[in-house]
Amino acid sequence: MTEWSYAFFSVGLSMDLEEEYHTWHSPALGREFKMLVFGHAGYPVILFPTSQGSYYQNKDEGLVATARWFLENGKVKIYCPDSIDAQSWYNKSAPPAERAWQHTRYDRLLKEEICPRARYETGHDHIATAGCSFGGYHAANFAFRHPDITGYCFSMSGVFDIRDFVDGYYDDNVYFNNPVDFIPGAQDPDLWKMGIVLGTAEWDSCRAQNELMSSLLFEKNIGHWLDIRPGRNHDWPVWREMFPHYLSMLPGATG
Repeated sequence: MTEWSYAFFSVGLSMDLEEEYHTWHSPALGREFKMLVFGHAGYPVILFPTSQGSYYQNKDEGLVATARWFLENGKVKIYCPDSIDAQSWYNKSAPPAERAWQHTRYDRLLKEEICPRARYETGHDHIATAGCSFGGYHAANFAFRHPDITGYCFSMSGVFDIRDFVDGYYDDNVYFNNPVDFIPGAQDPDLWKMGIVLGTAEWDSCRAQNELMSSLLFEKNIGHWLDIRPGRNHDWPVWREMFPHYLSMLPGATG
C-alpha cells in the first residue's frame, strides 16, 4: 500500500460530520493529489465528482450531507477523490491518445493508492463506487474494470460511451475505459456478483445511455437495477434523492 503524507483536520460542518483532508504525491500521476474523506467506519464508498469537478464538489453540492445518518452510525465511509478530467478526456489541447493514457493513470491511482487505503481503514474486502453525471461514468468504468474489489456500483445519470471525447481515435486505453465496448466481452465472474444500480430520470439527458448500458448488462444476464425517476431531470436534486436510497442497499447499512 502506498505510504501517504497527509494533512488531517476535523471541521465543524453544519451537518457535524468528521472530515479529513488528504494530500499526497501520487506515484501513478507523478504529482500531488487531493481527497476528502467522511465518516469513521463502514462500507467504503468512492464518490466521484461530475465532469472536471473537484474533490470538494460533492460536499459543496450537499450530496455528502444526504448520507449523514449512514456516516454518523458507522455504516459507510465516503472517499471523495479529485478528478483529472481536465487533463484526460476533456483536454482538447492534448492528442486523443494522451487523453486516454492520462485516464489510465487515474485508474492506477484509484486501484493502487485509494482502494487499498479504503479497504485497510474499513476492514472491508470490497469497495463501492458512486458518482453523478461524468462521475457516474467513473463509478461504472472502475467498477466494471475491477469487479474483484468492487462490490457495488451506484451510477447516477452516468455516461458510458467516451468515444465522443477522442475524435475518432481508438486504442486499448480507449477500449478498456469504454464500458459499452468492453462489457459485451467481459468474462470476470465477479461481475455477476456485483450490486449495480443505473440511476437516471425521465427527462435526463443521459437516459438513453443508461438504457443502452442496461440492455448490454441484460444481454449478459448481469443483474442490475435501471432506476428511472419520474418527473426529474439531470441535476443535483434527483441525485440527492438517489444517493441515500442506494446507500441503504449496502450490507448492514440499515441494521
